[in-house]
Order: sequence, then C-alpha cells, then structure tokens
Amino acid sequence: MKSPAHRTRDIERQAGYLRPEHCAPPPLRTGSDTMWFIRDGCGIVCGVITWFLVFYAEFVVVFVMLLPAKNVIYSLFNGVIFNGLAFLALASHAKAMCTDPGAVPKGNATKEFIESLQLKPGQVVYKCPKCCSIKPDRAHHCSVCKRCIKKMDHHCPWVNNCVGENNQKYFVLFTMYIALISFHALMLVAFHFVFCFEEDWTKCSNFSPPATVVLLILLCFEGLLFLIFTAVMFGTQVHSICSDETGIEQLKKEERRWAKRSKWMNMKVVFGHPFSIAWLNPFATPDHGKADLYQYIV
Repeated sequence: MKSPAHRTRDIERQAGYLRPEHCAPPPLRTGSDTMWFIRDGCGIVCGVITWFLVFYAEFVVVFVMLLPAKNVIYSLFNGVIFNGLAFLALASHAKAMCTDPGAVPKGNATKEFIESLQLKPGQVVYKCPKCCSIKPDRAHHCSVCKRCIKKMDHHCPWVNNCVGENNQKYFVLFTMYIALISFHALMLVAFHFVFCFEEDWTKCSNFSPPATVVLLILLCFEGLLFLIFTAVMFGTQVHSICSDETGIEQLKKEERRWAKRSKWMNMKVVFGHPFSIAWLNPFATPDHGKADLYQYIV
C-alpha cells in the first residue's frame, strides 16, 4: 500500500490536475519586490535576537576583557580576529536572510505558460496547489515563505528565510563564523578568569568584580550554547551538500532521480567554481562555472 505522500504525487502526475484555468497570471514585479524579505513575526524576532547576542559578545569581549588588558599586542590581535569574524558572521546572516533562496515564480501555472513549455507526450510536470506554480524537480513548498523553493533544505527562523539553492552558501558561512567566534569567546573567557585569579579583580576589568563575573558567565553560557548548535548545524549542512541530498529529501526519503556527483563537485555547486578564497566571502556570489546544477538520470 502506498503512503499518503506517494498518493499525492500520483495525483499530481495526472495532467487534468494542473487545471491552469484556476490560476491567475503571476503578479508583476515592482520596485518593492527587488529585495527578498520574509514578513514573519517569529523569524524577525529570532533575527533581532541573533544580532543582539553577537553585539553582546562584542561588548563583553572588547570592553570587559580586551581594553583593560595590559598587553596591547594581545588585545589588538584578539580584537582584530574577533571583530573580523563577527563582521563576517553578521554579513553572512544578512545575505542568508535577504537573498532569494530559489523561489519559483508564484502563479505561473497558467495555460499560456504550460503551453510555452512545449511538453512532450508523457512528460511529467508538477503543480503546487498552494501557490499555483509549476514545481521544478527537487522544489518544495514552504508554508512560512508561502512559495515553492528550489532545493529547499529547511526553513530557519534564525535567518528568517528558507535555506535553498541560492543562499545555502551564506547560511553555511553564518553557522561557521558563529561557531568560530563562540569558540574564540570561550577561550578569551578562560584566559581572563585565569588572569583575574592571579591578579587583583579590580585591575582586570573596568567593571566591578560581581558585574564582571556575571557578564563573563553569561557570555560563557551563550558561547557554549551557540558553539554546539552552530557546529552541529555546520556539519549537517556540509554532509547534506556532499551527499547532494537536502534535509527535506532525507526526511521524506525521496527517490533519487539525479546523477551522483563527486563530493568536491557538490561543494563547487554551492560555493562556486573553481575553488578560491571567495568561498569564505559572504559578499561573493557563487560562480558555478562548470559545476552543473542539475544532472538527472535518464
């Protein structure tokens, strides 16, 4: 017996199910549509919290630990590294949040568009009944974005966006840089506690000893929590990229209908071709070059 998911796919395979007469023409794009941003209350709150926590870590690292330090080289070196990584983390977050993840044009399942596809006899197309769009292969509908997203991995409230074909690089960089600054902050807290135990607490911070301890403990808790969370997420994303199987495809155990590529080529599909320092740059748009986005088994 077939599962409900399989029965749904069988219904979508029927040509009559497309019913293009029920779809209105897609809306015209205006100037306000040029920037992608999801108006979801939960996602916006999570995004604001993310930036607040990074700025809190910046405050504690710079004003509580580095500026009062007597060793200028130590403070300058760690300050440059931490602030640089924090800037890259926030830039990656902004790019992941404001980049179209690969949304399928809404309402394109019209009679004119279907005729323009020049489908061959027996060729299968899928229609999303929720956003009235012709779904490309490996696209899934997001109930929060209210759109079908190409190669959708999951919807992440922390970036207030779906992680899909066009913004997965930025999401991976975001998790990597957050994990790095979390680890760096934990190391600085450990060194600072050792220094304060050996010296007078009033000389190791511009704040009172109780306030200093509270600020450091909160930073330690934040750093440990986000280090574990983002490190696990980073590893999960890299594994998903290397195996060329999104989180949803793994969860639904969907049949693999695309050709298998090497892990290195799968990385190039997401981060760009060829390998370069631009892989670590959230401002560089991936240049796929020879990396074929879709290779299907015929």
